[in-house]
Amino acid sequence: MIDLHSHLLPGVDDGSPSIAASVPVLERFGRDGVTLLVCTPHLRATDAARAPVDRYAEILAQLAAATPTGPTLAQGWEIMLDAPGIDLRARELHLAGSRAALVEFPRMNVPPGASRELLRLSMSGVIPVLAHPERYHGATLEQVVEWRNVGAVIQMDAVMIFGSAPMSRFARELLEEGLVDCIASDNHGDARSLASARQWLLEIGADEQAELLTHTNADRLLHGQPMLPVMPIPRVEAGMLGRLRKLFTGR
Repeated sequence: MIDLHSHLLPGVDDGSPSIAASVPVLERFGRDGVTLLVCTPHLRATDAARAPVDRYAEILAQLAAATPTGPTLAQGWEIMLDAPGIDLRARELHLAGSRAALVEFPRMNVPPGASRELLRLSMSGVIPVLAHPERYHGATLEQVVEWRNVGAVIQMDAVMIFGSAPMSRFARELLEEGLVDCIASDNHGDARSLASARQWLLEIGADEQAELLTHTNADRLLHGQPMLPVMPIPRVEAGMLGRLRKLFTGR
């Protein structure tokens, strides 16, 4: 598995507070089968030109040295699009030095002109990877289709599969419509994992989708290759959903 979105770079944002807190999570990820993890601390687009690239690279090296049995670590950012028109073409702002930049909308809302900004990024040569669209208030299936049409890659958070709130129901709708390109943990030094989403997909018989969503498309993204289409997953009935939720979350 390849995890493109995490906040395990210690002490830099609202994620893991320390190397000591990150190491057990990374070791667990390694046992689960995560081979590559990209650390994506928060960054505002308006601060992109002043991103602390060198300082964070040093922290990443320290974390990698402390976790010899964990996945390979790479640097990235989760860039909040707090203003339109910012130049995000620098490779040090991207996921593992690729053409892809992980971006999010501010204040968990869909801003006016969201599609135009994603299109602008795509036209500039950046592959915008939109983080967790299932979490943006008021987002619709039609908007996600439009964002994909203007060149965005859609990344869903693994934990959203399991809930019963509207955002989780929307996340499953996105999967049922084949509108998700990859899944990531968005781990903040906690129990969230990509492996739980992969196992959930395997349990419902979506083996091909599990491989595409947790490995293949992420690998292709980092190598500048187009996403492979992910077939819609089968709809899960409420009773089975409850059993699977209890199995993977204990609740």
